[in-house]
Amino acid sequence: MSHHDVIVVGTGLAGLTAAVRLAEGGARVLVLAKGVGATHLGAGTVDVLGYAPERVERPAEALAALIDERPEHPYALVGAGGVTAAVDWFKARIAAGPLGPYQYVGGVDENLLLPTAVGVARPSAVVPETMAGGDLRAEAAICVVGFRALKDFHPTLAADTLGRQGVSARGLELDLAPEGRADANALAFARAFDDPAFRAEVSGQLLRRLGVEERAAFPAMLGHADPHRVWSELEERLGRPVFEVPTLPPSVPGMRVHASLRGELRRNGGRVILNTVVTGAEQSSGRVTELRTRVGLREERRGADWVVLATGGIASGGIELDSRWRARETALDLPVAGVPEAGEERFRPGYFDDHPMGRAGVAVDAELRPVDARGERLYENVLVAGASLAGAEPWREKSGDGLSLSTGYRAAELVLGASEPAGSAAGVAEG
Repeated sequence: MSHHDVIVVGTGLAGLTAAVRLAEGGARVLVLAKGVGATHLGAGTVDVLGYAPERVERPAEALAALIDERPEHPYALVGAGGVTAAVDWFKARIAAGPLGPYQYVGGVDENLLLPTAVGVARPSAVVPETMAGGDLRAEAAICVVGFRALKDFHPTLAADTLGRQGVSARGLELDLAPEGRADANALAFARAFDDPAFRAEVSGQLLRRLGVEERAAFPAMLGHADPHRVWSELEERLGRPVFEVPTLPPSVPGMRVHASLRGELRRNGGRVILNTVVTGAEQSSGRVTELRTRVGLREERRGADWVVLATGGIASGGIELDSRWRARETALDLPVAGVPEAGEERFRPGYFDDHPMGRAGVAVDAELRPVDARGERLYENVLVAGASLAGAEPWREKSGDGLSLSTGYRAAELVLGASEPAGSAAGVAEG
């Protein structure tokens, strides 16, 4: 049986953040996960706090109020300063990662206002440099550029929605595709944009069709291997701001985040094993001693001094509801808090309604250790981070990425700062 200082369960933003920070601190880290996590599905931005409940312009100020009003919220476990520290760390790691000089811009002081794929304004605090030019607080007109072969992005729809919000916008479509395909997704286009010849063809067709004052909005696929070069070259060729707009999955900006953090984890000696399902744990004296895992049809056991659980919520399968609406945390069978009793209302008609199930998750104490219904700590060496945590409503708050980043970072800091014998994660970090 292999043994590590820390096993992180999950490869979403929370899991990778915890793993990279732990590995930087000197811990021997192993990441186990079923797949690549939610990074490949999201917009690739860090939405710290978008609504509370009205649209938030200054996240740092709104965070302080949220923490005061809702002490059970995961942000209260991190604190506004902890969110800022996690954001600064994340920006530095992306800039120093394998895709550098590609970087993220912005911070917790104010939200940018970016268009979605259908043109709806969306507040976000920290965004790829390739998206920042789309801030709708600027008054410049927008030309939304689409591609006939990309079926999941409709430039005229986005432009029409922007127009209804008072933004001068129009859409146009280019008949260019990777290798002449009739149908291609965002990843195929991103790889095509890495080719200078494809970029030149796109620029050549656009130059004669763009208005003098228009910004150029592209689907979020401006480069897979070298997005900074692709984006900056397009701005230079077109002589105007160019920006990406998030599309339906697969998310190219999310893939860039995943690749950057995995590259940093590998550089610091950490490992990732995918296609692995954690099915339970062995425990002794209030500590998990080893995890039981399934790889295909084979069962394995892996020991660790610490476990960081970052498997996600209901949407990611980290929490399941059975046919009788009983909720269970799937890896360690931790109790799930905030689930309405049988016969009580669970969901309401509107998507953005205050759903009674909306805040369900694993309850933790001030040090992110899971607790039971009485508030008693269940394990001394298990910490929970990300969407598994109870108390937040990330879909309504637009806070999911900020929660994952800040709680993953906080979990790593708690492990590294814990007082343990030499050879543990803390002992390695101090050495």
